[in-house]
Amino acid sequence: MLRQEAVGQPLELPVAIVRPAGPRALDTLRAYLALTKPRIVVLLLVTTLPAMILAGDGLPSAWLAFVTLVGGALAAGGANAINCYLDRDIDAIMARTKGRPVPAGFVEPERALLFGIVLGVISFQLLALTVNLASAFLALGALAFYVFVYTMWLKRSTDQNIVIGGAAGAMPPLVGWAAVTGGLDWSAALLFGVIFLWTPPHFWALALRYRADYAKAAVPMMPVVRGEAETNRQSLLYTLALVACSLALVPVASMGPVYTATAALLGAGFLVLSLRLWRNPGPGASKAVFTYSLGYLALLFVAIGVDPFVA
Repeated sequence: MLRQEAVGQPLELPVAIVRPAGPRALDTLRAYLALTKPRIVVLLLVTTLPAMILAGDGLPSAWLAFVTLVGGALAAGGANAINCYLDRDIDAIMARTKGRPVPAGFVEPERALLFGIVLGVISFQLLALTVNLASAFLALGALAFYVFVYTMWLKRSTDQNIVIGGAAGAMPPLVGWAAVTGGLDWSAALLFGVIFLWTPPHFWALALRYRADYAKAAVPMMPVVRGEAETNRQSLLYTLALVACSLALVPVASMGPVYTATAALLGAGFLVLSLRLWRNPGPGASKAVFTYSLGYLALLFVAIGVDPFVA
């Protein structure tokens, strides 16, 4: 009897082990994907391809577009994963971020760090070997700036953190431009400027809604340090500068009617919402600015990509 039980027991054990293996593996995959903050990565990629189209005055080759977008996504994802490792203490305090993979315990901190580094290394090698060194170093520079300048230095030390740190998020058009031309020019600089100036009003609208969270975590975001009124005033000023920068692209890059009309109309809408937020602050107004800002950037760059094909 003892031998029969000993022989029979292992027949059931693999069933117990195999059943949860699939879900666990899928959960792990989802957790690592979440480390890259895919929604942010997608928004960054939306600004890369139009820059490539404008730089080449037409569609780039499918292969060049593919490897550039993959390389950029890997760099951005790597930067975000390292950010999740470095900010794990803050993320655990804030209600908005405590469900992220590291503070929630789905991914060990050291594994998140290694994952981010590996993505960054693969990104650099892919772009350097298949595109060019200029795009590879620009993508690597964006990762390094986001990690060392924004996350490790600015975020916890100054209310200008997102202003200066926004330079990292403004790099994808430069990567796309360099992938096509091998260098940069004033048109590329203006594309960088559009995203750089877009970032403060976009992010501060979100920070206003989570001001208590940032205060609890001792993160000196503008609404925490300067208050709601000053944040809204500066958001309006940055929006004015953003619209001016977007319109400056018209003469510099010889943009046509599609982009010109789109930039003017979208800019007017952004200004109206920012002015309303300044004059009549509140959760509804800040949410409207945040939501509109996402569509604004996506549609503006879609217009940049479409404009070269319209006579």
